[in-house]
Amino acid sequence: MSRIGKRPVELPGGVSASVSGQTIEVKGPKGTRAFTATDDVTIAVEDNAVSVQPRGKSKRALQQWGMSRTMVQNLVTGVTEGFKKELEIQGVGYRAQMQGNVLKLNLGYSHDVDFTVPQGITVTTPKQTEIVVEGIDQQEVGQVAANIRAWRGPEPYKGKGIRYKGEYIFRKEGKKK
Repeated sequence: MSRIGKRPVELPGGVSASVSGQTIEVKGPKGTRAFTATDDVTIAVEDNAVSVQPRGKSKRALQQWGMSRTMVQNLVTGVTEGFKKELEIQGVGYRAQMQGNVLKLNLGYSHDVDFTVPQGITVTTPKQTEIVVEGIDQQEVGQVAANIRAWRGPEPYKGKGIRYKGEYIFRKEGKKK
């Protein structure tokens, strides 16, 4: 039995949900999101809450039960609060700045890296060494943050590069004479 799937997803004020077939659409103050569940689960909206139930006792149905409930919870969280990933840049001369819809990164290469921000995602740079990625789609926010980090991942000797805020980088000792 899924412990996560048993609990219904509460809809806060200002959020509405509608189900048509296997697709649930959630509207909130930040936008609209939709999710199509597999045929292994049933989604129902009742009393200002969304409940997910498995169809049958098969292994796949029980797996999809908890996952579908979590996806619905992420839809509700996205349209109310949104998702945020924070990145920090470490290294001498490494910096970032927004110019319109393009994130300009100076990462020690012979050229600047221009990262075009996809639609639906907001990228801000409060400081030259901080990048904040925000949006209503958790997967897309994480993917954009990972794409930015991939330009210069943190290296283990000096720790230079782009890292997630609070990320621990395992440090190695350099060569000894």
